[in-house]
Amino acid sequence: MSKGLISYSYKDLKLATKNFREENKLGEGGFGVVYKGTLEGGKVVAVKKLNFRQFTRMEEEFESEVKLISNVHHLNLVRLLGCCSEGQNRILVYEYMKNNSLDRHLFGKGKGSLNWKQRCNIILGTAKGLAYLHEEFHVRIIHRDIKTNNILLDDNLQPKIADFVLARLLPEDKSHLSTKFAGTLGYTAPEYLIHGQLSEKVDIYSYGVVVLEIISGRQSKELTIDGDDEGQFLLQMAWKLYERDMHLELVDKTLSPFDYDEEEVKKMIEIGLLCTQASTEGRPMMSEVVVLLQNKDLLENRKPTMPILIETN
Repeated sequence: MSKGLISYSYKDLKLATKNFREENKLGEGGFGVVYKGTLEGGKVVAVKKLNFRQFTRMEEEFESEVKLISNVHHLNLVRLLGCCSEGQNRILVYEYMKNNSLDRHLFGKGKGSLNWKQRCNIILGTAKGLAYLHEEFHVRIIHRDIKTNNILLDDNLQPKIADFVLARLLPEDKSHLSTKFAGTLGYTAPEYLIHGQLSEKVDIYSYGVVVLEIISGRQSKELTIDGDDEGQFLLQMAWKLYERDMHLELVDKTLSPFDYDEEEVKKMIEIGLLCTQASTEGRPMMSEVVVLLQNKDLLENRKPTMPILIETN
């Protein structure tokens, strides 16, 4: 194991999670369940018990991949503390995030709890974390599953991207995107969904969708019916409002109009739309997104084009 990465025993993790008890469950994804664990010294951690038995590459490369990922250090990425590889068990141990995942603050019990400044910080921090994975780490890492429940919030509501380890562990030909998003406007880039084409632009598309969700407080896959309009998904709605220069209609109604600057909101929506363009060449790199977000008025020369709207049959 690499320096600083702890090799945990299954027994210790079983004890920390009280035998992976249901009440300690923090969440569940396609490839495992996450539990809250308290280690012997009192340190609280997140324990992800993986369910990858069908993948032989996973068995063979688990430790080398985890070793590689243990060198990933960035303020906006969840830190991997260690792992357990005993018998059939493959477990990852992460730092614990008290404020849980972003989706809970946008759509769940905490809906309306984030003010505009906090949302802007989350949008920028997530962009910085992705730019690091794509462009700054010595190996390019494409996450493949950027969505609001894979963005965790620390004590200060700083965003940290989770589950990027799984991007490395998964075989190239396996998509771990939930099939429930297929055929609706979820987070999946059209070229990946339809043709299986994978590049960092897939993450950038998903990031654009997340930006629109953060601004609107609406889920991308939710069909909204307003007035006489037929139902529309978030991306359709955002594009139509942008075309009519009615961007501000998209803003989460739980936010006070005194809380945000209208020009800033417009710029953020345009960045979200730039990231979701149909053409991969049209989408900016994440380092460009960081620059766009940090500068007052840099969107003069870049205007989004219409995204592909994947309809349900």
